Amino acid sequence: MNDLALAVGNQSLQPTTDLSRSRVPLNALESLFTNWPEYLMEAGGIAAYLFVACGLATAASHPGSPIPHFIHDPLFRRALMGVLIGAAVVGIVMTPWGKQSGGHFNPAMTLTFYRLGKMAFCDMLFYVVAQFAGAVAGIGIAAYVLGDAPRSAAVRYAVTVPGIFGSGGAFFGELVISFILMTTVLFTSNQEGLARYTPYLVGVLYATFITFESPLSGMRMNPARTFGSALRADYWQAFWIYLIAPRLGMLAASEVFLWARVGVGPYSAKLHHANDKRCIFHHGYQPARFAILISREIS
Repeated sequence: MNDLALAVGNQSLQPTTDLSRSRVPLNALESLFTNWPEYLMEAGGIAAYLFVACGLATAASHPGSPIPHFIHDPLFRRALMGVLIGAAVVGIVMTPWGKQSGGHFNPAMTLTFYRLGKMAFCDMLFYVVAQFAGAVAGIGIAAYVLGDAPRSAAVRYAVTVPGIFGSGGAFFGELVISFILMTTVLFTSNQEGLARYTPYLVGVLYATFITFESPLSGMRMNPARTFGSALRADYWQAFWIYLIAPRLGMLAASEVFLWARVGVGPYSAKLHHANDKRCIFHHGYQPARFAILISREIS
């Protein structure tokens, strides 16, 4: 058996629970009636994330909050916020809803898994719609619960703005951190010994990026997250950066992943797959056609 076949065979040992139904192509209406729970779970997950993010931004920046008076150093405030948001991300992904929907909560990540062949087109489309709708709902709930506080000029609903190096620096920052995030998700979730830790590594990355990268771009990596705040604040400066850069960064990560594995894609599109929840994604390590041809040549 050649090296490529051995590599693919060993990856099949990853512990998973596959309760998915047969992958029969569905039209848009069939997908909506069949997979609506996952769509709502994605909307609920990102709504929870936006509520937490807006609440923490208000606590960290509002003039009436005690936190800026007790923690004067902006780096320490960002570190505290990073740890709390990172923990929230892990918690949301590890909820029953996050385990069933896959825990994307991010259109850029969903589109990347679609590019990798792990999602049907209709599922991808409804996921993206649900993610944008959930982001808007999450900011709306935060505005309702917190009253006028998130509207303060110091908070502005946690809107995303370019940092110290302007639009160019923000674009570069978003591109790099999105690439790192997606690369981590793809490689760790497809290694038997690391797969179970993927959500926790994602949380660590969020905490690290918020602490050190947010002065450059605001640290978003998520077009829906940026859209939710921008819509509520009616602030669209440099929105195109946060719509395009995360997608390009994650797409680049998918290309590196495929190159490193000679065209073999990921097992699934879930951040945490070893659970007993229903899964609507395409499963299995499927070598691309060129990888199969290479395997035949070297066997």
